[in-house]
Amino acid sequence: MLVNIHKLNIILLLTVIGLNAANAQVLTLQQCIDTAQVYNKNLEMGRITISIGEEKYKEIKAGLIPKVTANADYKYFADLPYQLMPLSVFGGPDGQFKEAQFGVPHNINANLQLSMPLYNPQVYGAIQTTKIASELTRLQYQKTEEQIYFEISNLYYNAQILYNQLIFIDGNSVNSQKLLQNMQLLKEQLMAKGTDVSKVLLQVEQLANQKALIRSKYEQVLNSLKFAMGLSVEQNIEIVHNIKYLLNNEYTRSSIIDIRLANTQNRILLSELNTLKNSRLPSLSLFGTYGTTGFGYDKKNSDFLKFFPIGFAGIQITYPLFNGTITQRKINQKNLEIQNSNLQLSLLTEQNNMQVKNAKQQRMATQKSVETSLSQIQLAQSVYEQTVLQQKLGTASLTDVLLADNALREAQQNYLSAVVDYLKADLELKKLTGNVSIKN
Repeated sequence: MLVNIHKLNIILLLTVIGLNAANAQVLTLQQCIDTAQVYNKNLEMGRITISIGEEKYKEIKAGLIPKVTANADYKYFADLPYQLMPLSVFGGPDGQFKEAQFGVPHNINANLQLSMPLYNPQVYGAIQTTKIASELTRLQYQKTEEQIYFEISNLYYNAQILYNQLIFIDGNSVNSQKLLQNMQLLKEQLMAKGTDVSKVLLQVEQLANQKALIRSKYEQVLNSLKFAMGLSVEQNIEIVHNIKYLLNNEYTRSSIIDIRLANTQNRILLSELNTLKNSRLPSLSLFGTYGTTGFGYDKKNSDFLKFFPIGFAGIQITYPLFNGTITQRKINQKNLEIQNSNLQLSLLTEQNNMQVKNAKQQRMATQKSVETSLSQIQLAQSVYEQTVLQQKLGTASLTDVLLADNALREAQQNYLSAVVDYLKADLELKKLTGNVSIKN
């Protein structure tokens, strides 16, 4: 089934969330993806499109089923049709004719007609092409799935990064508040200037403003995540804040959706080419009719209405002899389309190989960057703590403390940027190896 086996669990989960809107439910990345599988409108439309394709296939296949139609008609002839009778039939001269009216004014026909194709190469070709087209629709649905999973993963990672920025800001705010209290105490003891207190106060206010901006961005990203999942923006959810990275995942290489789409489109072109070639073959069908014919006359002294049965069956063969080279021109066009399709498939394969290689190198580089920036944070934190201690002992100035604080914040920002780059590189590698929609 297109809806994964987690559907029931997700529905129950969201029901609990709806009943307890005040308590935010913490969702993992996989739970967000499972929820999107059930509620995302684009995926729902994709499933409907697949159903349409399946019905189209059944419609084409139904062309092989016998067809039965009922027909009935009534005709009243105000003037009976004329026929020319040769006089030679009655012993007259050759080349001379006499008009005569035949029949009766009232004619009634009622019958059942049966038609059944025994062999029609174009119908068989259309069935094969429609079946492949249905596969193409499923692949397009999978591509939509992959795009949505990719988008949700990006939003989820962005939310995690923003939350961790808030954690760093909170830690820096605590440090700045302690420094502000210390500077205010020194000012009261006439050991610090008023401008020194103002500098630290400015830093505290800047951190508060930065926190408000990051919090706003965090809420916006959560709203975008809920929209991508197919939930109402009023829904109260939270994410797992701990970032998982540096897992050294080695993804199994599989054919990406774009290459599989190109392959399927190539198969459709080949099927259409075979159908065009087979259109030169004869088609065979069975037909039959059974019914009654009525004749009526309404003049005085001889009025009547009589019915007579009629029935016949037959086989019809149709063989195209010449259609002005139209079929050959279509075959030539289809061959050229297939050449283009093969070139596109080769191009996509080579491009994917190159992109996978680059993505692996990028992930390796960003992984090293994360490790380096993490050690820089630890070093910057140590320097800051030592500088604050020295400032309390009078061996370091306020400027030294502020510089150490800025260095710490810069190291934290570099770390988060490195993590973002790593997550993006890892996600891109998953996409290029066909693993975006595969659960880890």
